[in-house]
Amino acid sequence: MKKGKKLYEGKAKILYAAPDKGTAIQHFKDDATAFNNQKKAIIEGKGILNNRISEHILSSLNHIGIETHLIKRINMREQLIKLVEIIPIEFIIRNIATGSLTKRLGIEEGTILEKPLLEFCYKDDSLGDPLIAREHIYAFNYCDVKTLNFITNQCFRINDFLQGMFKGIGIKLVDFKLEFGRTRKNESGSTTEKILLADEISPDTCRLWDATSEKKLDKDIFRKDLGNLIKGYQEVARRLDILHEQTNIRPIKFTKPIAVKIKKK
Repeated sequence: MKKGKKLYEGKAKILYAAPDKGTAIQHFKDDATAFNNQKKAIIEGKGILNNRISEHILSSLNHIGIETHLIKRINMREQLIKLVEIIPIEFIIRNIATGSLTKRLGIEEGTILEKPLLEFCYKDDSLGDPLIAREHIYAFNYCDVKTLNFITNQCFRINDFLQGMFKGIGIKLVDFKLEFGRTRKNESGSTTEKILLADEISPDTCRLWDATSEKKLDKDIFRKDLGNLIKGYQEVARRLDILHEQTNIRPIKFTKPIAVKIKKK
């Protein structure tokens, strides 16, 4: 499929115009970033694995009636997607306390939450994706009450489904990030606006722990220098029974990593 002009480039993906109106080609890069882009590296094969894992999960969600932007996977690194206007909020669903939650509130690492916790963050890297409340969302018109209620319900539905999926393959779904977008109306304005799950769901956007050993199988391997990131992602793909298409992925390889000092606050 022929790619058109570049529409957007983020830390992990590039969007290109697709031949059909209202669609785009989403390309998964090998870039790895952490700490709001302060730590960076190129990890060969990461984009291929994220593309395949995200396609598997989003396809599964489509099948149970949760509409996503995914149309189909085109090749090893690219997906054809519906073009949406991203709502500038990251929806964080937490099942087990870790990361920023433990630092902010002094909760013990690994505490299992009685109920899933949904947090909202304003999507802006330059501000560090700050935590916001519903009142901020309404005050600054990021979305209306009806839309936010719909997305909230979708978040908990997705969490229920993913917890079951990962539990079945011996993985704890600790927490994960979701993004949603609005479909764009056509020129006549007749297209009904829909809210679709967008972006990706992969080990880049989830915290995944082995159910027995609690070994990290996600981007925390890179964040915390815990070993071979590709092997962790490959293990997730192997358990999902989709690794057979990735036989040409070689072990982890860093190309010109950028070392930086992280200032302690």
